[in-house]
Amino acid sequence: MHSSPDPLAVYGLENYLFDHVGPTFRKAGSLSAFDFFIIVIWKSNRAKSKVAKRLFKHDPHNRKDLTAIVPDLGMAIFQAADHQARLKLLMVTWGFRLPMASAILTVLYPDDFTIYDVRICWQLGGFGNIPSKKPFSKLWEAYQDFIDALRKATPEDLSLRDKDRWLWGKSFVDQLNADIARGFAKD
Repeated sequence: MHSSPDPLAVYGLENYLFDHVGPTFRKAGSLSAFDFFIIVIWKSNRAKSKVAKRLFKHDPHNRKDLTAIVPDLGMAIFQAADHQARLKLLMVTWGFRLPMASAILTVLYPDDFTIYDVRICWQLGGFGNIPSKKPFSKLWEAYQDFIDALRKATPEDLSLRDKDRWLWGKSFVDQLNADIARGFAKD
């Protein structure tokens, strides 16, 4: 059983994830169901039931206990040979799509992964069609191109995580300004 964190610590989900969950994971490969689902909720709250079903479906031991499945998944991610193997584990073995898999890995390895997100794709002017099917090597190559484009499209002095935040924020600002200019009228 995972001890519950201070509610004030969890109030700022992103801070909790990047100040607690990620560092704890990188130290020992430890990932509780609670912390895993904080990542899922941060990425897409509406997806938590779907993610739970996916974990049950792909668990090699056929368990129906998230508190047993998630730590095993976390250790598998931690022990994977490299970052490509980590993404492949989440996508091929566990059936996650790139947006969720990249969000999970961004929290766990923020210097090496960034979130594949529709807002970022819009800002980069492409990458909306990264192949999600076989062969995995094509997806990995396209995801690396996505990261390279993100790095080039943002201020040089930012960390990869802040580059992602910067583009997301730019998208938000651009969209809100456009909405205000049209008086929030539908097109």
